[in-house]
Amino acid sequence: MIRILLAWLLALFLAAPLAAQEEPAPIDRSATGGATTLEDILRRQQGLEVDDDYRREFGNDDPAAGANAPGLGPLGGQSDADLWRGMRFNALDITTQARGPATDVLIQDSGMSWLRFREGPLANYGAMLLGGMIVLLALFYLVKGRIRIDGPKTGRTVTRFRAFERFSHWLLAGSFLLLGFTGLITLFGRKVLIPLFGHEAFSTLAIGSKWIHNNVSWAFIVALIFVFVLWVSENIPNKTDLKWIKAGGGFVGKGHPPAKKFNFGQKIIFWSVIILGTSISVSGLALLFPFELPMFAATFSKLNAIGAPGWFGMDALPTALAPHQEMQLSQLWHAIIAFVLMAIIIAHIYIGTLGMEGAFDAMGSGEVEEQWAREHHGLWLEELEEKGKAPPKGATPAE
Repeated sequence: MIRILLAWLLALFLAAPLAAQEEPAPIDRSATGGATTLEDILRRQQGLEVDDDYRREFGNDDPAAGANAPGLGPLGGQSDADLWRGMRFNALDITTQARGPATDVLIQDSGMSWLRFREGPLANYGAMLLGGMIVLLALFYLVKGRIRIDGPKTGRTVTRFRAFERFSHWLLAGSFLLLGFTGLITLFGRKVLIPLFGHEAFSTLAIGSKWIHNNVSWAFIVALIFVFVLWVSENIPNKTDLKWIKAGGGFVGKGHPPAKKFNFGQKIIFWSVIILGTSISVSGLALLFPFELPMFAATFSKLNAIGAPGWFGMDALPTALAPHQEMQLSQLWHAIIAFVLMAIIIAHIYIGTLGMEGAFDAMGSGEVEEQWAREHHGLWLEELEEKGKAPPKGATPAE
């Protein structure tokens, strides 16, 4: 269900501009006997839609072609025009030494749409998203400052995360940072790094980044599984979260809203990491094993079956996708979701370090100041006190 929803959002994002275009007006080709006209050429140069059916059918089996346009019909049993037309529309019966799902497709021009989107909207909006998040957090820090512990520190600590929990967290965090950094090099390297360091330096860096990205991805997937198993039971939303939401996480009213081991904000982070991380992993596997894990054609078919495109005034989504198109959609989806998750993680890093006093200790040493636990996760601390795993409330503070 998640895969269907995410793929649908990508399809909507990519197809909306095309759906907004008006249907191309019929072109009168009588003057050329059915062959390409100047208007066809101009429309292609402008990136407008052109009906190519006339090119598919204009072949050696059309006796009217030569009669209506002398000199334009194919010559002999088979002409170069026939061969190129067959290649262009994937209609040739070809035999190649190479074997694989994509070897029968000689020409597919959707690669240009993919390239334009990758170098244009994807790079531009992605950079704006990350930069905007950093600016927003900087402004928040200037206005709000660091969230400090309000009450007197006791000098006693409470165990918040065990060693394996911290290992799983840092494995996930470290691998994601490496993946994000190397992914940004791959996307922005040609525009940013080549002008600064030259082609040879960028080539070395790009090759190394690709190797790191492909191999560290397995650590990310394993860590994602660990984190899910460890914390899923404590991240199920409950009635306590309503009080946290009502208090705006502590920004409305006085004091901090009650919370168990994870408050509602942390639960949002958890489920964002799990859902978006899973989506990134699935699309990443499709890229690691080219042409082996096609997902979009099957997903689009299911969406068409329930009439989902019509909800947004769109035509049916394409289901006859070339293997290359599946890879291109996987790459775009992989990058789009990665940008969203990177923006979320930047906010998470801010809160866990500069934004809140005592928060880093939870994943650093695993021990947190008792007063910090009482203020931010009071219900959780009460549970520990009842089990004898934390000092009882009201104990004399350490000198």
